[in-house]
Amino acid sequence: MVEKKRTIKVTQIASSIGREADQRQTLIGLGLNKLHRTRELEDTPAVRGMVDKVRHLVRVKEVG
Repeated sequence: MVEKKRTIKVTQIASSIGREADQRQTLIGLGLNKLHRTRELEDTPAVRGMVDKVRHLVRVKEVG
């Protein structure tokens, strides 16, 4: 049986202007750099850690 990978949808809801450089780089690492961009990412501990670091700038939705 092939196990389906869990994914999450991450949408940028706030600007990175005036934020710390590491927060801007984290958004870029997630594939986000403009408002209302959405990326569907694999749900891994590394991605969850990145999302947690910029949780005030993004919205997260569990996909499956």
